[in-house]
Amino acid sequence: MQLEARKVTHKYGPLTAVEDVDLTVGEGRVVALIGPSGCGKSTLLAILGGLLAPSGGEVIQVGQPPAGCLNPLTYVFQDFALLPWRSVAGNVALALEDHGLSAGEIEERTRDALARTKLSDFAQAFPRQLSGGMRQRVGIARALAVRPAVLLMDEPLSALDAQTRLLLMEDFAELWLKERTTAVYVTHNLDEALRLAHEVVVLSRRPGRVKAVVEVPLPMAERGAANPALAATHDTLWELIRDEAIAADRELAHE
Repeated sequence: MQLEARKVTHKYGPLTAVEDVDLTVGEGRVVALIGPSGCGKSTLLAILGGLLAPSGGEVIQVGQPPAGCLNPLTYVFQDFALLPWRSVAGNVALALEDHGLSAGEIEERTRDALARTKLSDFAQAFPRQLSGGMRQRVGIARALAVRPAVLLMDEPLSALDAQTRLLLMEDFAELWLKERTTAVYVTHNLDEALRLAHEVVVLSRRPGRVKAVVEVPLPMAERGAANPALAATHDTLWELIRDEAIAADRELAHE
């Protein structure tokens, strides 16, 4: 399923967060959203996911969700949002419990999602027993259990240490290579965007507008951590956001 934003604008009272955004998320592709602080990345993601109605414009879903899809647009947040009294399997199953599935179907989907995220050996563990990276894997497994058409990821790795981020980037890349999941990925981290996205959408300082769309030149299977072949693209992205990031930082400091 393809997702299209057409002239999307959103205002919070007198403040315009995003303005006239045109964006296409092609089926089987990962699109990263980057930009200076306060540029409306999370607002745009909420509009794409249907959590927020835009003040203007529209979001169109083109095509059909995959077979067995229970929730076409599914989120993975920075906050793991796990229930501490439920096991890993119980937290994953939670996403399935209001869809009229049988106990057997819930168990099968849960088991499958855990296997896809390398969590099968931790099914009966509780969140307090897991590292931050493992807890975020549970969040991803919970999202995959509903077999979404589009995965919407709002800075999912920003609360993790650098080594754990690298590990999860590799896990997500491996998952995409197996399943070709369509995703929108919000991040402040240029290395994450270059490792995981097919194209990077650069938003301007508030109100967020599409300043540039930059294709990542290497296939995902050929990218590694700090791949020198991506250095020029990294520099291009930084040049696009540097001055506005400085201005946004100074603006926020005075609020």
